[in-house]
Amino acid sequence: MSSDRLFSPGCPRPLSSTRLHRSWSAHRGRPPGQNNIHLSSSTLGILSFYTMSVSCKEMRPPLTQEILSHLGLASKTAAWGTLGTLRNFLSFSVDKDVQRLLKAITGHVLRIKPSAPHVLGVDCGAIVDVLTNRSREQRQLISRAFQERTQQDLLKSLQAALSGNLERIVVALLQPASQFDAQELRTALKASGSAEDVTMEILATRTPPQLQECLAVYRHNFQVEAEEDIKSKTSGILRDLLLALAKGGRESYTGIIDYNLAAQDVQALQQDEGCSTEGPWVLIFTQRNPEHLIRVFDQYQRCTGQELEEAVRNRFHGDVQAALLSLVAVIRNTPLYFADKLHRALQETEPNHQVLMRILISRSETDLLSIRAEFKKKFGKSLYSSLQDAVIGDCRSALLALCRAEDI
Repeated sequence: MSSDRLFSPGCPRPLSSTRLHRSWSAHRGRPPGQNNIHLSSSTLGILSFYTMSVSCKEMRPPLTQEILSHLGLASKTAAWGTLGTLRNFLSFSVDKDVQRLLKAITGHVLRIKPSAPHVLGVDCGAIVDVLTNRSREQRQLISRAFQERTQQDLLKSLQAALSGNLERIVVALLQPASQFDAQELRTALKASGSAEDVTMEILATRTPPQLQECLAVYRHNFQVEAEEDIKSKTSGILRDLLLALAKGGRESYTGIIDYNLAAQDVQALQQDEGCSTEGPWVLIFTQRNPEHLIRVFDQYQRCTGQELEEAVRNRFHGDVQAALLSLVAVIRNTPLYFADKLHRALQETEPNHQVLMRILISRSETDLLSIRAEFKKKFGKSLYSSLQDAVIGDCRSALLALCRAEDI
């Protein structure tokens, strides 16, 4: 295939490199000729849409395929990064919601709380209906308005009225996201078991602003830096990995395709095999942007004949192995990572309500629709049906409401 005879899908005429450059420039929203993808004309000529062999003498995908892969985001489940199941309620009325919640807490005898028989009754259905149909921002407005109108704290009122898993879900729904994440992180780092799972989930899947806010709340609420708790709980490469993630120093994707850096990273991971230091693994896994890392993973497989996950299993063990595999899963496909975690939580002898609650709440306004799609695709059964079959008790209705609907 010659450099000026690249065929674009759905386009009857072949594209020259100049025309492709202009098309890509228009897509990026800037006029052609401003080096929109940071490739000089001489570099474009050198590339000529051929692939350059790396040390393993394998050919990487054509540059055209790289560009089109970014244009065709609609075909990628993980691209729907804002498809949450929960959005702003269009008919939102803070006064009506406050009145309904007040009546639900103090009104009709619909449910007796076993641990507090003096409580007349609580309309759990009304509470769930309001809180799981409002965005987090709207729930914060309701909480403040409830305080102003009743001189009572809504969170404390609901804690007094509810119990068990439903109480924990309601508390999580009413907390700011940063406070909820900080509490989950603190619990994980102070628990007697492994801190890797929850800590990795929060540090690896939150955006830089979300992570910074979470760590600030952690410092304020617990009077200690999260990094100090990480140091005291973990050691070795696991500690280095978590501390690097907590710094939030991952590079942002700029649109630049740096093949040389990808080749260098692959070589560094290969050379590090059998050595005593794991520094390159920590640096590469925590500093490079996800798009670059996907390219590194693919190139590593072409060069070595094994997937990077296999290399991790062969080289590392225990919590370190689990942490690195989780990080690779997040980088490859974040919704699938969460789908796997939800499936494991549902497959336990008793469903892990804490995991279910944390994921469904934290992803409800982000990508829960993508998670549902990945769940159905991999396990052949919808997340909604799985929750229906596995979860019992008052919290069931709240989790189903957050999940939202069946996937046919």
